[in-house]
Amino acid sequence: MKLLLINPNTTQAMTDAIAEAARAVASPGTEIVAVQPSFGPVSIESHYDEAFAAAGVAEQVRLAAAWRPDAVVIACFGDPGLEAAREATDAPVLGIAEPAFHAAGMLATGFSVITTMTRTCIMAERLLQRYGADQHCRGVHGTDIPVLDLEGCGVETLQQIEDAAREALARDRSGAIVLGCAGMAPLCATLSQRLGVPVIDGVAVAAKFAEALVGLGLRTSKHGDYAPPLPKPFVGWASPLRW
Repeated sequence: MKLLLINPNTTQAMTDAIAEAARAVASPGTEIVAVQPSFGPVSIESHYDEAFAAAGVAEQVRLAAAWRPDAVVIACFGDPGLEAAREATDAPVLGIAEPAFHAAGMLATGFSVITTMTRTCIMAERLLQRYGADQHCRGVHGTDIPVLDLEGCGVETLQQIEDAAREALARDRSGAIVLGCAGMAPLCATLSQRLGVPVIDGVAVAAKFAEALVGLGLRTSKHGDYAPPLPKPFVGWASPLRW
């Protein structure tokens, strides 16, 4: 199967790191095609960033229609453009937050989320409510580490994330940690070993869940609000992306 992996920001190094995390768990017959938008922010740390990132996700799903991926994973914890992507393809489309929440709920009675900027914690809390996972999540904790600082993550940054996770496990009485940023994916194995609890990277989990949905022959419903977008003219830079 061919899996379209979209990094919604425009930083190539992060796209490469995310692709490596997905390929590390992918089945032998799965090809990971990793892409990023042709426009938009270099990192996603606000509602404003996310608005442009969502358009970039839609762009990449539209462009991929030429080769029809079997599944799509949007590798950003805020799930930008998820609904639009599901309209634009009948392939299964997964973000990384929902699969991570579900996996954590299968492995522990309660989990904590460790993310980057504290200002984005409310965004994660809204996703927990949306996906019905708030009953299992015992806390969302920001580290105020800028997303781009995760590139080539140094000893101090890794230690800061580990310390935040240890504090969350103790304070929240949690049994697992969900990493609240796709850029943290390369740290998953190290943190799991150091913390002694399941540490869930949504990129890897989403890739495996996508494989499962494809293996089951399941597609995104085209009945109702996930029906294809209505044809209409687009103007300006978006004109080539009209339906």
